[in-house]
Amino acid sequence: IICDIRGGSMIIDLKHIFVTDNSSLPIKYALDLSDVDYMGEYPLKKPVSMKGKISNSASLVRLEAEISYEYEAPCDRCGLTTNEKHTVKIEKSLASSIEGEESDTILLVPDMKLDLDELIYTEVMLSLPMKHLCSEDCKGICFKCGKNLNEGECSCSTKEVDPRLAKLMELLDN
Repeated sequence: IICDIRGGSMIIDLKHIFVTDNSSLPIKYALDLSDVDYMGEYPLKKPVSMKGKISNSASLVRLEAEISYEYEAPCDRCGLTTNEKHTVKIEKSLASSIEGEESDTILLVPDMKLDLDELIYTEVMLSLPMKHLCSEDCKGICFKCGKNLNEGECSCSTKEVDPRLAKLMELLDN
C-alpha cells in the first residue's frame, strides 16, 4: 500500500485493496484544519483525527471510520467561548467509477486513490454546528445593558415600549 503526500494532501493508493479479496488497511491520521474559516471564526484549533479501516470483502470495498474533532467558538447567545467534542461516523462503499446516479453511501475514488484530506475536510464541514450554544438553556445577554443573563438577572426594565409610542408613555408617566 502506497501513501503519498501530494500538494499537501494525504493520498492513499487503494489498488491493492480493490484487487485483493479479504484485504484491509487500517487508517490512523490527523489533519490540521486550524486555518479553516467558518462563519468568521477559526473553530478547529486542535488537529482533527480519523481512525478506521478500508476493507475488501467479496469484492465490496468499504470505508468504516470515525472522525473526531473539538469545536471551539463563542456561544451564539452570550458570547462565552466554549468547546464541544464531535464525532462523525463514516460508512461508505468505495468505487473507482459510478454508473447512473450518485449516492451518499458510495464514495468515488478516481484511479483507486483516496484523498484523505479532502474526505476529512468535507465530512467535518458538513457536520459543523449551524448554531453553537454554551448550553441548551443559555439565556443570552440583556439587549439593553449587555449583562450575561446566565450569571443572574439585570436591573433593566422588562417592560418593552414601542419606540413610536415612547412620547405617549412619557405623558402617561407625568
